Amino acid sequence: MLEKRKQTVAVMVGNVQVGGWAPVVVQSMTNTPTRDVFATTMQIKELAMAGSEIVRITVNDDAAARAVPKIVKNLRDVGVMVPIVWDFHYNWHLLLNKFPELAANLDKYRINPGNVWKWEKRDDNFRQIIECAIKYNTPVRIWINGGSLDDDLLQANMDANSKLEHPKKAGEVFIDSMVESALLSVEKAIEYGMPENMMTISVKMSDIQDMVQCYTMLSERTNLPLHLGLTEAGGSTKGIVSSSIALWLLLQQGIGDTIRVSITPEPGAKRSLEVEVCKNILQTLWIRNFQPLITSCPGCGRTSSDKFQILSKQIADELALKYDEWKDKYKTFTTTNIAVMGCIVNGPGEARNADIGIFLPWDGENPVIPVYVRGKTYKNLKGERVFEEFMDILIDYFEERI
Repeated sequence: MLEKRKQTVAVMVGNVQVGGWAPVVVQSMTNTPTRDVFATTMQIKELAMAGSEIVRITVNDDAAARAVPKIVKNLRDVGVMVPIVWDFHYNWHLLLNKFPELAANLDKYRINPGNVWKWEKRDDNFRQIIECAIKYNTPVRIWINGGSLDDDLLQANMDANSKLEHPKKAGEVFIDSMVESALLSVEKAIEYGMPENMMTISVKMSDIQDMVQCYTMLSERTNLPLHLGLTEAGGSTKGIVSSSIALWLLLQQGIGDTIRVSITPEPGAKRSLEVEVCKNILQTLWIRNFQPLITSCPGCGRTSSDKFQILSKQIADELALKYDEWKDKYKTFTTTNIAVMGCIVNGPGEARNADIGIFLPWDGENPVIPVYVRGKTYKNLKGERVFEEFMDILIDYFEERI
């Protein structure tokens, strides 16, 4: 059962609220060279149109730093207001000092303490970033990553653990160090003047169980908004499945204010796939509604036709095509559950359980195809215009005429 979401501190990232009672926010990241103004602008626009509510970019050299103000201007000129987050690298201080307009054109800074500073230098380096964020009234994400956890902190904790009468396993110490690094960074930021409502945290790892435990522990110790993500999740179905499981385990507990799915893309594939996965995770858990939810039959030996498969795709394609128009026009559009079934055993029941469902029973001549609305038979369809007639019924449902 989905637990009540934990209320966290509200943080404004550009025009998007993260935390508080705001909906769970979808994030993504570009993979174009940021110095390529046109390519990066177009990909950010693609991600935003797909539903990404915050987009992160890499700023790793002078050329990328010079490009950022141009990219932001291009986006704003065409009405794309999605907040842009800077992905800090080792040369952050050089870029900030050399390109002050860079800092002013971003909506959030992502700071990885493991890359930005070591313990003996933290007071100077970390303070400079926080002071810059305060100067430009820009929130930060404290990003602790399992692949770049501060070595000094981890080694100190490992040494202390080895002296205990009952030492923990190394993996447990690693998780403890991830959480400690995040909380120490927050404490330092507050010490340097950063208010709580300008910080979010993430503790990303590539192992699902460790990642879930880490976020669960962190959630118990802070009320700051948490950005969820399984880092280096992999590609194709592996990446999608791993990320979905990891995020589900946390969201189910009421943990998480913003999410990203990190999938290794297929060559030439659209970057927006990770956005679609995020939306589908939230939609399937009924945490947010982005579009009608289509339940469709997988097909088996009991299904003697592929017509239900064809119809399911036709409906999905039409809803995607009409999304921008219908999501604002029809108040029930994003919350409607549609079923397209082909199984003689389970099909009628599944179709009745949906808000509006259709059952294509077999591939015989002139089959009678029942349509159900709110559990009751509404109409029987026949002939070659099943898709068109079903869409007419669906529009009637959206317009609350039935």
